[in-house]
Amino acid sequence: MTGSATLPAMVRAAGEGPRRWFYGGGVHTWLATAEETGGAFLLFEDAMDAGKRTPLHTHPEADETMYVLQGEIVMHLDGAEERIGAGGLVVAPRGLPHAFLVTADDTRLLCLQTPGCCQSFYLGASEPLTPDTVRAVDFDRVRASGVTNGGIEILGPPPFQQ
Repeated sequence: MTGSATLPAMVRAAGEGPRRWFYGGGVHTWLATAEETGGAFLLFEDAMDAGKRTPLHTHPEADETMYVLQGEIVMHLDGAEERIGAGGLVVAPRGLPHAFLVTADDTRLLCLQTPGCCQSFYLGASEPLTPDTVRAVDFDRVRASGVTNGGIEILGPPPFQQ
């Protein structure tokens, strides 16, 4: 039997994939891009330290699924908070207000955006990671990328206590 795949198969070994400094704080390793998946999804690993917090936001046209590989986050989902550690899963359907707070250093998440329409936002809110990259948080750049590229709607500040 002959397959009828419309895209080539892809394999990416551990540690492979473009690495980008995300101006919201953290290093993204892109595991499968929207181009590679025909727009079906975007998958990346997000490596962050304790204290990173996202503003309250929504992805109007994409579902966001996060699987905690290591560490811990507190997830704010539509007004409720849940603590999620390694092995835990969060699904934020498109349009659902959410935010998260990283509570442990060396936290790593797999982030799946379905479909991959948010990729332009992430590209505009990040830069390729090099040894010379200054890892500065710049929420103005994150916000500007959302306005310019879509993919995210910022609803307000992080909903967590300081």
